[in-house]
Amino acid sequence: MKRGRLFAFDQDADATKNSEKLFKSDIAAIDNFFIFVHANFRYLRRFLNYHGVEKVDGILADLGVSSYQIDTAERGFSTRFDGMLDMRMDRSGKMGDGRWKSEVTAEKIVNEYPVERLHKIFGMYGEIRNAKTLAEIIIKERHNKPIKTTADLKNATSSCIRKGKEHKYLAQVFQALRIEVNDELTALKEMLVQAPSVLKKGGKIAITSYHSLEDRLVKNFFKKGKFYGEADKDIYGNENVPFSPINKKPIIPSEDEVKNNNRARSAKLRIAVRL
Repeated sequence: MKRGRLFAFDQDADATKNSEKLFKSDIAAIDNFFIFVHANFRYLRRFLNYHGVEKVDGILADLGVSSYQIDTAERGFSTRFDGMLDMRMDRSGKMGDGRWKSEVTAEKIVNEYPVERLHKIFGMYGEIRNAKTLAEIIIKERHNKPIKTTADLKNATSSCIRKGKEHKYLAQVFQALRIEVNDELTALKEMLVQAPSVLKKGGKIAITSYHSLEDRLVKNFFKKGKFYGEADKDIYGNENVPFSPINKKPIIPSEDEVKNNNRARSAKLRIAVRL
């Protein structure tokens, strides 16, 4: 039986170290079935072409932050630990196409972005109701003292948070900054647009998202072949869509799964087949 090949995309340099353990296995050494690509999945088609692959049988994407990233304090992803406000998935400074990217960190955003842009980020990416007030307070606080750590950010935003809602509110603030730092929604859209051209007919794509912004993009693209508006139609009025959703509603973790892994509580899995 012919063995397939697995291409794993991850832009975090620390993931490269973990992948090296797989390369040392006998199966990987003999068959070379596992290929690790140190790049964002927005470069999906480019790297598949580089490896001589035109079509794949399936695509699996997990859009969440890894437990390793969350639990590493200096990465700045978690509200539980005090660390520098970094939040970059890829700290190498180099983009997948060889160009050097700007060194945008969460610290740079909260200390340098104008109030209008902060308002937009917190409102759109964090879905925070008092986003304007939050942005104005951050501007005020950073004039008194630079906001450099996660503890600084939590202290700066404390006056905006209703008592008893601290955890949820801070999670939304951190989510908004992380999305902006890593350009996550644009990267997701770019990957989804490429997916129909690299997926074989009858092939499946499965995506696990962790917040409503991601899930909405995935849902719309699977159903309509676009992110906004209605599906395009041919001259006969038939919808011209690349995928057919397998599950109309997202698959969510069971109570037992959440009990065993609390971080899975917001996960939503959508699967579609290539038409």
